Amino acid sequence: MTDWLLSLLALAGLILGLLLLSYLGYVHYIHLKFDHIPGPPRDSFLMGHAYSLKENMEGYKNRHDKILQWAETYGPLFRINVFHQIALFAISPEAIKEYMMSPKYPKDPKTYNTLFNLFGKRFLGKGLLTDPDHDHWYKQRKINEPLPSAKLYLMDMMGVFNEKAEHLMERLEEKADGIQEVGFHAIINRLTLDVICKVAFGMELNLLDENQSPFPHAIAMVLKAWFSPFRYLFIQYMPQHRKFIWEVQESVELLRKTGKECIQKRKQAIQSREEVPQDILTKILQSAEQEGDYDDELMLDNFITFFIAGQETTANQLAFTIMRNSRGQPEITAKLRAEVDEVIGLKRDISFDDLGKLRYVTQVLKESLRMYPPAPGTSRYVAEDAVIEGIKVPGGVPLIFNTFVMGRMDKFFKDPYTFDPERFSPTATKPDHFYFPFALGPRSCLGQVFSQMEAKVVLVKLLQRFEFNLVPEQSYEIMDLGTLRPRDGVVCTVTPRADSL
Repeated sequence: MTDWLLSLLALAGLILGLLLLSYLGYVHYIHLKFDHIPGPPRDSFLMGHAYSLKENMEGYKNRHDKILQWAETYGPLFRINVFHQIALFAISPEAIKEYMMSPKYPKDPKTYNTLFNLFGKRFLGKGLLTDPDHDHWYKQRKINEPLPSAKLYLMDMMGVFNEKAEHLMERLEEKADGIQEVGFHAIINRLTLDVICKVAFGMELNLLDENQSPFPHAIAMVLKAWFSPFRYLFIQYMPQHRKFIWEVQESVELLRKTGKECIQKRKQAIQSREEVPQDILTKILQSAEQEGDYDDELMLDNFITFFIAGQETTANQLAFTIMRNSRGQPEITAKLRAEVDEVIGLKRDISFDDLGKLRYVTQVLKESLRMYPPAPGTSRYVAEDAVIEGIKVPGGVPLIFNTFVMGRMDKFFKDPYTFDPERFSPTATKPDHFYFPFALGPRSCLGQVFSQMEAKVVLVKLLQRFEFNLVPEQSYEIMDLGTLRPRDGVVCTVTPRADSL
């Protein structure tokens, strides 16, 4: 080997060594800057808490159990490190009131930018869920807001809720022999996807009849990729991960292609002055035309956001509710049925006014969201130095809030592992900034009223007609795919209700 080549290698080694030393120095600087904030011991100097987090994410385990453990030990404000990055967890109603309720603090860009694309394919982009720019987000909100929370629109949606829920009842009646096993989460997922596609985009998927539809699998794949460790640099290039990555990319392309075709078809119909459904898509297109400067890619971002968020959280909530109420608290089920019998009776068409009378049903659904929130948390970006819980916090950090963790802490809810709907009775003390399954403040979930109306209609019809018995030896643990869902899917046998009216 010639002298010049040896010199070149030596120079390259020196440069790499200096870069490594510089990086290690920067990591040390981050430690010095934030180590006055309480937190668990790091697994290693360089990796921080990466191993602990990875260990609690393998097999889509619920990493929030580990965060709960840390919160009980180090809260109300604690830090975690991953390499040179820092994140702060605020288990504090005061911090939530200050930072989540105010428009001054945007969503954390680093957290939500990871959802811009999946393995190089644009996914949620800069839609309502992920846009960290408050001004840009506010403009989007104005365009997208008129329908999902408007009373007249919600009243009109009762017809679709009843129709699709009745279709589910028909499918369950075919299986209600006490022998056939039903994956409750899977079948509810198909129902809620049918509903959101109909009311938002005028699409009839009929997923309760169509077993070959690619959409449920596509959504499952993008959710698996959401927080997949395969997305980390270098790991995604390993040959053993190619099939998974290819499936995710195909799934994203399918969803965006479907959205593009749906939007273009509706635009053409509006331009041709054809009669079009007055659904979410039509209203968005009309609002966007009035506002101007609303590009097709952004519209697609929100199509995907509605497509996924509009069905995933409601399905997960209903599955958890059935799971919990089938596990040894018959008094709750009896009280639910009594209210349904009194308010609804034998009616098949539930009205908008009926929903407001279902107080105990509402309490049960709220308690389900306390123990099993499908969306476990959110974050805000603190750009400038601040004092949180009496601790000085340097600016430029994400502040993470976790409703799953706070919902399972005795300091906020007495006997937190007891499923008790009375926590949300009219006479109970209202949770003060420590219960936020749909977030709080200006960036709270746009579709939360829609979601809970749908959940009530489906739950009421199930209670009217069926009893559910959980199949033994299944897991009741939580599976973390970014959203929280029952790990084994709530496998039940179904029988007609024994004491039906």
